[in-house]
Amino acid sequence: MKKIGLVGGISWVSTIDYYRYINEGINAALGGHTFAECIIYSLNFDDFQRNNTANNWDATFALLANACDNLKKSGAEAIVLCANTAHAVADRVAEHVQLPLIHIATATAKEIHKHGLKKVGLMGTKFTMEMDFYHDKLRTDGIETIIPKQQETRDFIQQTLKDELGRGIIKEETKQAYIAIMNQLVQEGAEGIILGCTEIPMIISQEDSRVPVFDTTKIHSQAAVEFAIA
Repeated sequence: MKKIGLVGGISWVSTIDYYRYINEGINAALGGHTFAECIIYSLNFDDFQRNNTANNWDATFALLANACDNLKKSGAEAIVLCANTAHAVADRVAEHVQLPLIHIATATAKEIHKHGLKKVGLMGTKFTMEMDFYHDKLRTDGIETIIPKQQETRDFIQQTLKDELGRGIIKEETKQAYIAIMNQLVQEGAEGIILGCTEIPMIISQEDSRVPVFDTTKIHSQAAVEFAIA
């Protein structure tokens, strides 16, 4: 089994889910009392948020690269960045650390292809929705992404991810607002919805949508499991 290095804390809430899903996945595959060999480097979420808000992606890269360097020194054989937004600099991080990096958008694209979909809605941080890194990765795989058209809607998702879900706070009114946003994306042609922030599955599940939803936390974790036991 390969040893997986997880860059977590972005946020700590979803990092817990990564740890659980990866260990459950390893055990389901290998049985007995076999669980994952993994190392977690947990960042200060405030540093990550502050850099991103200032559009200082060089600082975000330096933060993640340092975490990956420490994971590599500790014996990690692959890297998992436990946040969709962190993948804005994923290619730079992979080149720097010289380890396989299990990319969340690549894993998500594979799952979308299993459903035969070509156009999906993307919900996530404003960076994931508005920047090109996620759309480009999916476009390479022949998948079109659409996002909420209104800036105020994207700002609402960003605010609730940062101030509520990223702190482990669940509100029913936020859940209902997210469902309404998903329904609007479906009306605009989305055949499925990417839960493109690893905190969104805390509040939204398949039961809340009439089209397939893609839980990027679970998808990414399963990709890590498959790499570890390959």
